[in-house]
Order: sequence, then C-alpha cells, then structure tokens
Amino acid sequence: MRRKTRIPPSPLPQRHGVDPVRVRLPAVGAWGTVRAHLVERLSGAGAGVVDGMFDAGRIVGADGRPVAADAPFVPGMFVWFHRDLPDEVPVPFPVQVVHRDEHIVVADKPHFLATTPRGGHVAETALARLRRELDLPELAAAHRLDRLTAGLVLFTVRPEERGAYQSLFRDRRIRKEYEAVAPYDPALTLPRTVRSRIVKERGVLTAREVAGEPNAVSRVELVEHREHPGGHREHPGGPGGLARYRLTPATGQTHQLRVHLSALGVPILGDPLYPDVTAPVPAGDFRRPLQLLARSLEFTDPVTGAEHRFRSGRVLAAWASYDRWAAGGCDGPSVGQ
Repeated sequence: MRRKTRIPPSPLPQRHGVDPVRVRLPAVGAWGTVRAHLVERLSGAGAGVVDGMFDAGRIVGADGRPVAADAPFVPGMFVWFHRDLPDEVPVPFPVQVVHRDEHIVVADKPHFLATTPRGGHVAETALARLRRELDLPELAAAHRLDRLTAGLVLFTVRPEERGAYQSLFRDRRIRKEYEAVAPYDPALTLPRTVRSRIVKERGVLTAREVAGEPNAVSRVELVEHREHPGGHREHPGGPGGLARYRLTPATGQTHQLRVHLSALGVPILGDPLYPDVTAPVPAGDFRRPLQLLARSLEFTDPVTGAEHRFRSGRVLAAWASYDRWAAGGCDGPSVGQ
C-alpha cells in the first residue's frame, strides 16, 4: 500500500480570505529547476509573470523562505505563492448567516456571488467574504452552488470535520429543496420525477443530456401559477403565465435543475445558458438574476447528531414583482438578491 504523502502546513497566511496556491512538484520529470517546471505548469500566466514572482521572493518553500529561480528540481517538493488577484467588481449584496456554531456555518448566498474562489472570482466569493467577516480563516465549503444561484450553502469550521459533512452530499444523506420561477405550461403533468444522463465537458459552458444510464434525478412539483404577471400578455412566461416550482434533486450533477426544467419546456427565468446561450453581460450588471433558489437544507449532523432544518428567507424577484425584475430593478436581498 502506498503511503499517503504528508502535506506540510502552509508557510504563507491567507490574503483577503484567500488561501495561497500550493504546488507539489511531480515525482518524475525532466525539468532541471523549479522555475522550469513552474513556467511550463503556469504557462497561461507567461514566463515573465513567473520570473517576476521569483524575483520578488513570492514563491516560497515549506520553511517560508523564498525559492531561488535556479533552485534544482526536487521531485515531490512543495512550493507556495499568492496568485495576483483579478480585478473584481464587488457583488453589492450581503451574505446572510442563517446558523453558526462551533462546527458549521450555514449561509444564505446572494445571486451573482461564487461560492468558492475559481477563475475570475477569488476574493469576491462567499467563502472569502465569510472568512473575513466571521474571522474564521479555516472555514471551508462542504458543497457549492452555481454563482448565479442564490440560497443556502453549508460551510465547515474545523478542517478535520470537513469530510464528515461532505459525505452528507456524497452519500445523499441530505435533503435539498430548491425553488424556481419559470413559465407555466398547463399541458405539463406535475408532479413528476425527471431522470436522465447529464454530461458537462470541461471548457464547455453548458451541460447536456445524452443517452445512457441516468445519473441525474430531480423531483419537479408545481407550487402555484399566475396568468400574465403585471397585466402583460407577452412576457417570458408565455401565454400560460408564470409558475413557482419546488425542485428536489436526488443527485448533484452540474446545472442539473436548469437542464431538467429546460428539457421540460419551462426554462428558468434569467437563465443565460438554457435553452440558449446568450451574450455575456458586462461585469457589474446585476439585473435579472437567475430565478433559482436553494430554499432548504435538512440533515442529521454527522458530528453532533443534531437534527437540522434550515430555510432561506429570500423571495425570488420575478415572483415578488415580475415587472420590476424584468426591468432590472432588483436591488435588495429581500427580493432574491
């Protein structure tokens, strides 16, 4: 049995609630120096950026000391550095804490805010914000919500307990309930359970349904519907009006609920990907948020044994005031922001 490699603690502190990048050099390779490997590995940044980091002493070893650019390549060696933070437009809506104890934090995330650092969203994420606001540098996400989806996210306080809470999602021992606003189709028979196989390819914006063994299961129920909100006969809801749906996913495929509702002919309002990919909106455009909300989480705490049921207090904007949502006038957390 292969022994698990012990990962040294980071010699660098967090910056703006964001962890430093940790890189482990491969066990085998033809690179002569640490620099040669990092230039190849971080090719997207460019050799000049990597050289600048070496020159500034920003790349350090386990002892916290700067690594020289000509330091020999050592298989399995760890190095750390802080990435250059991208210019981010602040998401002007708060992350509301629903519950906090010594083991977990349950937060009500607004639309447009990523859950964890990724791509161009780093410091402006729910995780980084909460680490700063709650002074919990070891806070970690037990799961993720799409950036455009609002609602409840479970975070763990203690690193040694994170796996126990992540297993709730992996082993399907947590009940998640979502809410969506989408067109109303009187011909659509509900409730129903949708089963399909969904694949999401790296580098492709959208997921898609393919033939094969189902890996995505969603329960779809109609909560209520309205005809012609705001008195308009023509609107994204179509001639049948709008409906509020309760969605209960049994699995967690990427974009699963968005794909399933679109396939049923009732795509979620504000969805820029389904059924059609629309042009990207400018940074800082927080109008017409996706009308999808992670409404509730229910589970038995794997550490304390307590029974938890948490519920978001948000109201989806298109349901509260369709005309205001359509005009892009949503500006507060009480209406889905």
